[in-house]
Amino acid sequence: MEPIVVEATRDGVVEARHVVHAVAVRDGRVELAAGDPGLVTFLRSSAKPMQALPVVRARPDFDDEQVVLLCASHLGAPEQVAVVRRILADAPATEDELECGPDPTPIEHNCSGKHAGFLALCRAEGWPTPGYRFPEHPCQQAMLREVAEAAEVTPAALAVAIDGCGVPTFALPLERGAHAFARLASLDAGTRVVSAMRSHPDLLRGPVAADVLLIRALEGWVAKGGAEGLFCAASADGLGIALKVVDGAFRPIQPALAHFLSLLGLDTSALGPNEIENSLGEPVGELRVAEPV
Repeated sequence: MEPIVVEATRDGVVEARHVVHAVAVRDGRVELAAGDPGLVTFLRSSAKPMQALPVVRARPDFDDEQVVLLCASHLGAPEQVAVVRRILADAPATEDELECGPDPTPIEHNCSGKHAGFLALCRAEGWPTPGYRFPEHPCQQAMLREVAEAAEVTPAALAVAIDGCGVPTFALPLERGAHAFARLASLDAGTRVVSAMRSHPDLLRGPVAADVLLIRALEGWVAKGGAEGLFCAASADGLGIALKVVDGAFRPIQPALAHFLSLLGLDTSALGPNEIENSLGEPVGELRVAEPV
């Protein structure tokens, strides 16, 4: 099947097109693909639920809100930052130890929950905290092993680069990313992470984010978006999906996701409309999946 094409229209005129590769995997086998399931791409923030696993194992006392913020790409809302502060207090660690950079301050950075979790893991394991973000640090070596295990590949098979928040990010074929997400609940501490994400989805990002909408719309599903147009999700019965927008935009994810899930026989009506709005909040166009030529 060809990749999904999402068109941005205004008054019926197409002014942009986004190409989206998508794959669904169950038990390590591709069930459905639109485009190239072997497309190699970095997991970016979609890896956060896997990176949370060793933290949760080391700190089983963390509550559901704290576990969600380990996985979050938050918007710096007061209720989100407050949970990050609790992770730091329990680590124990200080804001000055966060190495994610200012956005506008380190604790307001959208990856501060993940970084606070790294500090908590370092404290629990007795590792030094300075430089915890570098690839050679024991913390990031643990993350490399965790992602490789989830995808059922060797650590050496993963391409490693530096993410926007300064820590390593890992590249996988799209189908391996879907496979890793399909396995999330079966991994050690995975049920704890999945349960927390489903209990407090709004803390992951914000109420209209695609991953939050999917978690709310489909019973038992968990999802996490990543930078440069990546989106991974999994059902309670072990189906994993991954989508990648070629141009790195995120706006086509929601219509592409709804279309792909409908091809899998799922009701996606709860994912909502795909309107384009102007700065006044007025609908001025739409995002839609193009009909096959």
